[in-house]
Amino acid sequence: MSIRIYYDDTSFRLKGWRKALKIIKEVIRKAGKVSGDLNFVITNDENLRVINVEFLEHDYYTDVITFNYNKESVINGEIYVSLERVKENALNYNVSLEAELFRVLIHGVLHLVGFDDTNEDSKNEMRKMEDFWIRSVEE
Repeated sequence: MSIRIYYDDTSFRLKGWRKALKIIKEVIRKAGKVSGDLNFVITNDENLRVINVEFLEHDYYTDVITFNYNKESVINGEIYVSLERVKENALNYNVSLEAELFRVLIHGVLHLVGFDDTNEDSKNEMRKMEDFWIRSVEE
């Protein structure tokens, strides 16, 4: 059982990974789940678009894609993140790159523990949870 971060086609390295890891484990624990094998892959727009087309049949760029491999209450999955989308979002929302990257990592984990963003109410609930956990990272 492990949580790992991989970098694909980028020289970027996340500062504060250990702190983010603690928060990710806490998100999972607070949801009443157990951390299993969880892989984060930081990549670029084009790689994530290819994944989006191949697996979800969506031909557009996105910031994060989550694959859920949970087994009962054990959280297992892969979370792919486009660094380029995250950078653009950070500029648009006037936040640091690290804060926005933490947000999408947490967003992916929230999907794995049972949250969705399929309608406006669930999007708002998910955003509140992201904000709560982002504040935890910043403290």
